[in-house]
Amino acid sequence: MNTAIDSSFATSVRKEFAFLKAATHLEATFSRGLHLPASGGLALPLSQANRTSPADDAILANLDQTAFLVFSRTLEQRGRIVLQLTAPNLTLAQIDGNPSGGELAEALREIVRWSEETLWPERCTASWGMLHQTFGDAAKDLPITRTGDDSVILSRRAHWRGGEKMILTAGPSISAREASYAFDAAKYGWNDQWAKYLKAFEQSFAQYIGAKYALATSSCTGALHLALAALGIGPGDEVIVPDITWVATGNAVLYVGATPVFADVDPETWTLDPESFRSKITPRTKAVMPVHLYGHPCRMDEILKIANEHGLSVVEDAAPSIGAEVLGRRTGSFGHFAAFSFQGAKLAVTGEGGMLLTNDDELYKKVYTIWDQGRVPGTFWIAHRGWKYKLANTLAAIGLGQLERNDAMVEAKRRIFRWYEEGLAGVPHLSLNKEASWARSIYWMTSILVHESSPISRDDLMKELKARKVDTRAVFPAISQYPIWPTPQTPQPNALRIGLRAINLPSGVCLAREEVAYVCAQIREIVSR
Repeated sequence: MNTAIDSSFATSVRKEFAFLKAATHLEATFSRGLHLPASGGLALPLSQANRTSPADDAILANLDQTAFLVFSRTLEQRGRIVLQLTAPNLTLAQIDGNPSGGELAEALREIVRWSEETLWPERCTASWGMLHQTFGDAAKDLPITRTGDDSVILSRRAHWRGGEKMILTAGPSISAREASYAFDAAKYGWNDQWAKYLKAFEQSFAQYIGAKYALATSSCTGALHLALAALGIGPGDEVIVPDITWVATGNAVLYVGATPVFADVDPETWTLDPESFRSKITPRTKAVMPVHLYGHPCRMDEILKIANEHGLSVVEDAAPSIGAEVLGRRTGSFGHFAAFSFQGAKLAVTGEGGMLLTNDDELYKKVYTIWDQGRVPGTFWIAHRGWKYKLANTLAAIGLGQLERNDAMVEAKRRIFRWYEEGLAGVPHLSLNKEASWARSIYWMTSILVHESSPISRDDLMKELKARKVDTRAVFPAISQYPIWPTPQTPQPNALRIGLRAINLPSGVCLAREEVAYVCAQIREIVSR
């Protein structure tokens, strides 16, 4: 038992239970409810808005409980379902009502799915006797696995079989919190409320990372462009970029007319190698852009030391690393600027979006003007060249909800990595991309390296997994090979090897243990035969 993880789980569950209960009017309650697609009914959380009895008040006052009221499509109440926190699990504490219309059973399935995809208990448990009393013999058709005379595990994967539906590489967790904020922003976030969620998102994000300023943008790419522009980097300048990253890092350098120079990556962390970075510095070098690849941070203490020795600016491409840490300090808090992404495959998403951070007062003033099309604040006078990389208030509403759940989502990602670590233990010819001793990775993408000794190539392994309904992604190639750069450069050796041999495994934050076990079993069988 890991008491720290259990404590973190309990804290996040109580936080979400409290959010469901806090609705003070029915509109807010409905926006936090669960749709029952088969019956057309609803499972609405018990809240301050719909309480009717002392029994309701007792649940509302209990930090470790939440309840859902189940309604038919004509809003006839069919029953009630009460969940109890029993860390690291959730327990079905009560279920009663009329099961005849099917809404109650469907509500139970949806609540189990919701809990597994937004709260991440070790398991959801229930009493067989309680289920049988409510549903009779139909209880056997519920998503359950019997584990004793009177105990069952509820799981959306109870009757799941691998190989029938594609297991995707990525996918977000969207809870009642994001849905409620987005509804509020879409309906009321106009005129004097146009920036309500933008400002809250920016302020909360800066506080979460440990930075002084945050500026919401339409993409991480745009944020990187703004950062380089604010630093005055332009034609004739060089910016050092790791040879494994998404192309946006290098493209941002091109946007300002500078030249990207590609340094190698560390063979273990796959992030910028400090010594390779040092070797690429020339009199034309003005900045370095370390990339916290796949959620694993760079060795920022060493990179900052080298940058400071040579008077270089540091722009962190922290796109997929919200919550990652270097020696206990969060990524995004080190550089002159840092940029994050909320693209739909990331851990925290808004569909598309980004955030630019800085601790420097003057740089913030400068980049704000550029971000606002060069406008003098409070006027329509344009004093400087600028761009428009702004984020919509409705997207910021989703982002705020994601940020408020980010710690729980990070723990879910780290749990998925542990499942892979257990499932792939002893498999020959492979190695997992594990976190360094000085780092805390968020494991945005759990990844493997296929060794040269493997009887099957990386690409053929991916094809076989695809045939078995397992989606994967090739790790980014060494991007110095692209024909788009103004100066041809030789691929860096570690980057070239990793780019040719590494795979991102299914890593969506809502993955079930059964799905990870299936993926591991397929890899083991293919590689070991």
